[in-house]
Amino acid sequence: MRKRWFSLMAASLLAGVAVLVPAAPAMAAPTFKVPFPCGQTWSGQTRSNHSPAYAVDFNRTDDLGDPVVASAPGTVDRVTDLGGSSYGKYVRISHAGGYHTYYAHLNGFNVSVGQAVGYGKVIGWVGSTGGSTGPHLHYEQRLNGGDIQVRFNGALALYWGTKNYTSDNGCSSGAGSGTVDTSGTPLTVRSGPGTGYAAVDTVADGTRVTIQCQTSGTTVTGTYGTSSIWDRIGSGRFIADAYVYTGHDGYIPGVPRC
Repeated sequence: MRKRWFSLMAASLLAGVAVLVPAAPAMAAPTFKVPFPCGQTWSGQTRSNHSPAYAVDFNRTDDLGDPVVASAPGTVDRVTDLGGSSYGKYVRISHAGGYHTYYAHLNGFNVSVGQAVGYGKVIGWVGSTGGSTGPHLHYEQRLNGGDIQVRFNGALALYWGTKNYTSDNGCSSGAGSGTVDTSGTPLTVRSGPGTGYAAVDTVADGTRVTIQCQTSGTTVTGTYGTSSIWDRIGSGRFIADAYVYTGHDGYIPGVPRC
């Protein structure tokens, strides 16, 4: 059978037929939250002549200097001041799966490039820098560089018009914990939530881990049954939840989705 497979593949190549190679599994979108502290209500405006079109402008009364927080866990990859043009002072955060968020017209910065951030982390303050004509936060979500329609907790923002959004960002500790149980064998740590991602490390049996967020990926059968849940234990570090004792069947209550 093995010889037949290679013969067929060779014949296909000679005939000019493409042989499909399975791609690495795609990461689910992070659970983005309103980019302001827990409990605050902000007016978010979208308009078709905005640049880019799907960006949201946030305002509330006397908002100059109000804190802006990360809308999902990630790593800060830009802290830039464009002076009196365009975004002015802005921060960009890189998230799993090719997603980025932008926070523009800030009054000041509270993070640096390379810093890991989670829900509720203050990254800067509302300002009116760059091309802004008044204090507000210009907020974007992008995928692989392209502007996408904004979602909060999986729900689509209003297009087009103005809507009030109440933040639940950082309302809980946002982290869980568990103990690796593999009956002695080190557990493989992967760069993404699935067995198709590169192995980047191992975790010893019995290790207590902090779970920053959880997401779905490759289904794995382990010590605690069969599960498609993967636990992120660091930037670019995922382990199969089927090998982690968390005290819960399924997702851990209060722990965010990656």
